[in-house]
Amino acid sequence: MALTALGLFAMLMLVIGACRRRIQLARIGDSGNRRGWRPDGTLEWWALALADVGYLLVGVGAPAAALAGLAPLRFADHLLVHATGIAVAVVGIGLTLQAQLGLGASWRIGVDETERTELVTGGPFAIVRNPIFTTLLLTLTGLTLMVPNPIAIAGLLIAIAGIQLQVREVEEPYLRRVHGHTYRDYTTRVGRFLPWLGRTRDETNDAARHYT
Repeated sequence: MALTALGLFAMLMLVIGACRRRIQLARIGDSGNRRGWRPDGTLEWWALALADVGYLLVGVGAPAAALAGLAPLRFADHLLVHATGIAVAVVGIGLTLQAQLGLGASWRIGVDETERTELVTGGPFAIVRNPIFTTLLLTLTGLTLMVPNPIAIAGLLIAIAGIQLQVREVEEPYLRRVHGHTYRDYTTRVGRFLPWLGRTRDETNDAARHYT
């Protein structure tokens, strides 16, 4: 099971990383990568680095530890749990790619404050505002179920923390600045990571009620 988890993680990185950048480059002549790999102390760098640590712990560290003899958590060490994990991870990889493709020309890795991309609100983005991160976490959850040891669980929690930081403190403020009321209206209708959950209050209606 650990080798299968390693293989699926490699597939995830290939499909949503190298392959997706090649597709973007072929479509619009731009790979979509706006991430700086050199440490610069910015909040975005730390958020993405934290998420990366989580990804690697789940996808590499946990399976490697299992192969080295680390026992899984007893309550989760069942064939049905492992099989469910495989199914969830495979579906998650497919949905992550679908969500990425749904962004079209607006797909980016990282945020460029000087750039204005189209606000995509259709397809999977009509269900949740961050379907790429949602489906990515779904994939990591599947991998964790496949190799349910403490390293995988810790990695999943670290990945969640990094993604939350990136979305709440980097991407959402950027989108509010760039798209203004259009984005604020979108956030009142669509949940952040799950349907209906994480929607913001409609400040316009609140103000109208206040003055009536």
